[in-house]
Amino acid sequence: MYMKRRNLAAALVALTASTVMVSTNALAAWTPKKPIDFVIMAGKGGGADKMARLLQSIVEKNKWSPRPLVPVNKPGGSGAEALVHLKQKTGDNHTIMVTLNSFYTTPMRQPKLGVDSMTFTPIGRMAEDTFLLWVNKTSGITNVEQFVAAAKAAGNKWIMAGTGKGSEDQLLTTFLNSAYDLKMKYVPFKGGGRVAKELAGEHANSTVNNPSEQLGFYEAGNTRPIAAFTPERLPLFKDAPTFRELGQDFVYFMQRSVVGAPGMSADAEAFYRDLFKKVYDSPEWQTYMQKKSLQGGFLTGAELKAYWKRERDIHEVMLRNIGEVK
Repeated sequence: MYMKRRNLAAALVALTASTVMVSTNALAAWTPKKPIDFVIMAGKGGGADKMARLLQSIVEKNKWSPRPLVPVNKPGGSGAEALVHLKQKTGDNHTIMVTLNSFYTTPMRQPKLGVDSMTFTPIGRMAEDTFLLWVNKTSGITNVEQFVAAAKAAGNKWIMAGTGKGSEDQLLTTFLNSAYDLKMKYVPFKGGGRVAKELAGEHANSTVNNPSEQLGFYEAGNTRPIAAFTPERLPLFKDAPTFRELGQDFVYFMQRSVVGAPGMSADAEAFYRDLFKKVYDSPEWQTYMQKKSLQGGFLTGAELKAYWKRERDIHEVMLRNIGEVK
């Protein structure tokens, strides 16, 4: 009888220890074990680069990650370099990326890359960035009517600077050429920061920069926004009408999302999802969104993937219309 009781007690101790171990493991959430590569599919100084470095600083300031985020610019091939790099990191829990709309367009334009955007891990959409049509103040242009007259007179000598072939900037340039019967020449550069400098330095006649890219030159009095590709006027640029107001029903946004490598573990995905939701809710990010005219709420998981699919389908139609895909 004594032996049976002793065996029963031992079994209960073992069961309790096992239960404690399982509970402890369940509570031990995944965290990074080494520095996190924070890939940026654009050059330095552009909207994506500025966003990534701000996100990094917010995480570091609040000590929300046990390992640092390390920004890595990979702008080559309109984001192709970054997309291929992340695909090659399949299953890696320590590589994430900031995206642009080339997240959709580049794989469609370059099918030989073998990249499917829908396979990337949906961590979080941080915002939708806005676009405006910009000119240099020295041009004397103050509205779209004057812009159209000047661009039409210059023909293909009118330079529209943008970020990459087949990018969102080229799509907007194509819209303007078609809507106003223009023949502007689109000239691609690496990164929105460089594009902004080209306009400020009078090496280009116009751009369709995001506010964050042109804001410094605008505040210095070098450049002027004359119209916005948004549903309503932007508070920061109240004098710039929307294209809808001007009779062109055209609205366009740039996604600003963070994605993980394909095949990232569910635990790592959960860590990054929670991390960037904290960043999104932070006073620093909300202030940045307001100052840079960013819009949109936080999306993640299946909701973010559904958003990607809608945007990819829209961009496929746009690329077909300009002959970039068949």
